[in-house]
Amino acid sequence: MVMLSVPPHVDEATARGAAMGVEEEFLLLAPDSGLPVARAAAVLDRASSVAAHAPDATLHAELLGTQVEAATGRCTSLADLRTQLLDGRRRLAGAARAEGALLVSCGAPVLGDHPQATAQGERFALIARTYAGIVADYQACGCHVHVGVPDRDTAVAVVNHLRRWLPTLLALSANSPFERGRDTGYASWRTIVQQRFPGGGVPPHCRSAEAYGSLVARLVDCGVLVDERMTFWMARPSAHLPTVELRAADAVGTVTDAVLQAALSRALVRTALAELAAGREAPALDDQILAAGVWNAARYGIGGPGVHPVRERPVPATSLLDELLAWVTPALEDSGDLVDVRDAVTEVVTGGTGTDHQRRAARDGPLAVVHLLAQRTQLADHIGVP
Repeated sequence: MVMLSVPPHVDEATARGAAMGVEEEFLLLAPDSGLPVARAAAVLDRASSVAAHAPDATLHAELLGTQVEAATGRCTSLADLRTQLLDGRRRLAGAARAEGALLVSCGAPVLGDHPQATAQGERFALIARTYAGIVADYQACGCHVHVGVPDRDTAVAVVNHLRRWLPTLLALSANSPFERGRDTGYASWRTIVQQRFPGGGVPPHCRSAEAYGSLVARLVDCGVLVDERMTFWMARPSAHLPTVELRAADAVGTVTDAVLQAALSRALVRTALAELAAGREAPALDDQILAAGVWNAARYGIGGPGVHPVRERPVPATSLLDELLAWVTPALEDSGDLVDVRDAVTEVVTGGTGTDHQRRAARDGPLAVVHLLAQRTQLADHIGVP
């Protein structure tokens, strides 16, 4: 059993799962063609000179020169998180326009089939050498949520509790149906592209931080990971922060969608912490059934069939979403987020995921999809406003 205690260097909000942060990855696309453009360095340089309304938010390069990232600081409320997300998008979108590009939040490019230059830096170069052709045009983008935990043993135990819910978080975020201008038939093509890398998907059940660290070290030693920071699992203990990092979601279209992922992720972590405090460890679940759940979520999104990880049978993905919401309702009530989350979930279920919005826009051609994505990326919507 994991004993929950607060080390002296970790503040209480982090230790009890109240603190969170979000990293959003974006694409830079040409307005006239919709093709990815490698202007990340210029966009980041210009954006860094723009006054930040949220000083804790930071901007970063990503693997390829067609991608940029905005990371919030540590937040304890959805309102603060929303402010920081909007600020990162505002600064990057304005800089992108000034450099003749569109900032787009999407799991994978709608158009484009040419290899892209890797961003500068020794680590990026090592990644390119290690994975070769896999990363030559790897422009997948995600929405990553960090939630605070007291220590690494607790982080590993929390990840064990998260495993069953990761396909549902993916299904709710699906926002990448296209590749090279064609509809792949998948709600999240990003997830399929990521499966080219070694490992990935739902993380393995690990009994301790020591066991987790040993597994990652062996994978590095085997040459399939460049270092301990580069695991491909959909949730993992952070390598450098006192957090659990949830990486299931596609880069989502709107700030509402990003805040929804953060609110659900925080509620799942807080529920896991409560379970562990009560002495309840995560149940062992079949890895192949969980993999089937990920595939179904990637294929169909939230509007199709899913796989129940405990009953090991097909069920509607919305039923799995209902189970998730019931599971985290006490945590959402405690944080005051329940009404906002229910409203946002209803909006996705009735109005469609990002993939559904893209497919509707595609009736007017792929360039219409690109411009819709750019518009949604900068849309200031309502969740988290007091």
